[in-house]
Amino acid sequence: MATWIQTENFPISLPALFASLSPEETFSAGKNLAPLLTKGSIVALKGPLGAGKTCFAKGIARGLSVEEEITSPTYTIVSEYEAFTFAGDPAVLYHIDAYRLKGSDDFSAIGGEDILFADGISLIEWSERIEDFIPPQALRVDIELGEGGKRFIRIYRGCAYTGGDGT
Repeated sequence: MATWIQTENFPISLPALFASLSPEETFSAGKNLAPLLTKGSIVALKGPLGAGKTCFAKGIARGLSVEEEITSPTYTIVSEYEAFTFAGDPAVLYHIDAYRLKGSDDFSAIGGEDILFADGISLIEWSERIEDFIPPQALRVDIELGEGGKRFIRIYRGCAYTGGDGT
């Protein structure tokens, strides 16, 4: 059964499903996911252009005490930030934007597996472009656009969301 989460509550129980009515709520959802992340965590973000993937990633970064402004790494593909887990352990946050990658071969060519399987926390926008590299234990975040700017955000582990439709 899906859990509708309120953006002011954490930790999030998985699987989770909720509707975001604003960029602030999408940001808060990301921030509320941060306590679940530890060194080695991988978060695979998926959604159409303009869905709010970077906004969600900014929330995660804020929840991990990243002080720098998070921007879409589209032209650099990978950006690194100093972060801290919820337990206070220092960690590197890797913000990866796979939009410009043609697939797994491109990701491998830039040393992608070394980043994903390092001791940091990886956030991957457009993760479906490098699906071969996403391990089963990764957290998945699917963002769908609804009417009137509403976003439906599903957060789960594994290859498919199995929590229901939230109705």
